Amino acid sequence: MKKNEFIYDNEELALLEEIANGEWIDDTLDKDTLDAYAQSAAYTKSLTEKRQTTIRFAVNDLAIIKAKAKEMGIGYQNLIQTLVHNYAHDKTKLGL
Repeated sequence: MKKNEFIYDNEELALLEEIANGEWIDDTLDKDTLDAYAQSAAYTKSLTEKRQTTIRFAVNDLAIIKAKAKEMGIGYQNLIQTLVHNYAHDKTKLGL
C-alpha cells in the first residue's frame, strides 16, 4: 500500500459518490448531538496527552539506557517512553 493511499469503507464510498454527483446535503446537527461529539473528541484527545512523572532508576540502569539510546541516536526519555508504550500495548513481553 502506498503511503498516501486511503482505504474507504462502504459508508465512506457512498458519501464520496454522493458528493461527486452533487447529491449530498449537509444536515445541521442539534446542540445535544454537537455537545456529545465535542465531549467524545475531548475525551479522545485526552487519551493522547502526555503527563510528566517521576521514576527512580538505579544509577547503573539509567547509565545503560542512556548509552543504548545514544547508540540508537535518540534521547533516553524517548527510549523509555517507547519501551513503556510497547509493553502497555502487548508489543513487548516482560520476563521476570
